[in-house]
Amino acid sequence: MKVIEVQSPGGLDKLAVVERPTPSPGAGEILVQWHATSLNYHDYLVAIGAIPVPEARLPMSDGAGEIIALGEGVTDWQVGDKVMSMFFPNWIDGKPSFKKTRAISGESVDGCMAEQAVLPATAVTAIPAGYSYAEAATLPCAGLTAWRGLMVEGGMQAGDTVLVEGTGGMSVLALQLAQAAGAQVFATTSSPAKAERLKSMGVVAVVNYKEDPKWGKTINKLTGGGVDHVLDVGGGSTMKQSIEAVAVGGHIASIGILGGGRAGEIVFPKLFFKHIRMTGLAVGSNVMQQKMVKAINVNGMKPIIDKSFAFDQLAEAFKYQNSGAQFGKIVVEF
Repeated sequence: MKVIEVQSPGGLDKLAVVERPTPSPGAGEILVQWHATSLNYHDYLVAIGAIPVPEARLPMSDGAGEIIALGEGVTDWQVGDKVMSMFFPNWIDGKPSFKKTRAISGESVDGCMAEQAVLPATAVTAIPAGYSYAEAATLPCAGLTAWRGLMVEGGMQAGDTVLVEGTGGMSVLALQLAQAAGAQVFATTSSPAKAERLKSMGVVAVVNYKEDPKWGKTINKLTGGGVDHVLDVGGGSTMKQSIEAVAVGGHIASIGILGGGRAGEIVFPKLFFKHIRMTGLAVGSNVMQQKMVKAINVNGMKPIIDKSFAFDQLAEAFKYQNSGAQFGKIVVEF
C-alpha cells in the first residue's frame, strides 16, 4: 500500500510517497481503508518540521474510510461500516488528561496518510448519514473543535451570538454549526469577496480586520454589547480584540495560534470586570464526536469543501493552504 512519510528535517519537499506492507488487525483492532483526509494548521506544522516528529511519521490527523477487516473480539463494528478518525485516539470520554491525549494522530502516532491502517476499534466513530468520505474527513479536527468550543464548553443556546474569525475550515464549520443550532453569527475577514460570501451564508455582519485594527470594539458595538461566544483562532495576534468583542459574562474558546500568535498581550482588568470565561481547548473526545454526528444527522449540515487534491498532491495542497485563499476545508481524496 502507499503511504506518505514526513522525512527529516521536515519541509514540503520531504513528504515522500513510499510503499509499506498491508497491515493486519490484531485483537480489538480494525483495518480501515482510508479514502480521504483534510488539512489542518496542525498538519501543516508537522509537515514543515515546526512540530518535530519521529522519522517516517505518517502525517494527517483527519481520515474517513471504511472498515475492511475486524480483529478478534471486535463486536461494535462490521466490515463495510463507514468511519472517521479521532485526533486523540485514546480519549474516549470524560475530562482530558495527559494519558488520554498523549497519542495525537499524525504527530505522536501515525496519522491517516495511508491507503490502509490498523487502529483500535475505539479510535473511530461513525460518519454522518449521507456524507461522502471527503465531507466526513473535514470533521474530526476542525468540526469537533468547533463543536466542543460552542456546545460543550460554551453551552451555546438558540438565540446566542457567536463570533468566528476568518474563513478557514474550523471557522466556517463553527458558523454552520452555530446557525444550525439557532445562533446569530458575526465574522471577521480581510477579503471583501469572502465577506460577501459570509453574508450570503446568513452572517449578520462582517468586519475587515485589516482595515479595522480595533475590530473587537466594532463587533461589540454592532452587537449592542458584545457576542456570547468567541472562537479565537489567533492566540496572541487576536486575543486582545476577542476580549473586546465578547459580552459581559461571555465565553472565549482559545483554539489556535494562526498568524504566529504564540504570545501576546491580555489586559487583565477586562477579564475581571467583564466576567469572561475563557477555555483553552484542543479538539475533543470520542463521545463528543459521536454527539456531534448525532446533531448533524438531525440538522443535515454539510461542510464547505474549497478544493480537493489527489493522494500524491499533499505538498501542493499544503501550499494552497498556506496561501490563505481557502474558504472552508481543503481535502485530499485517495
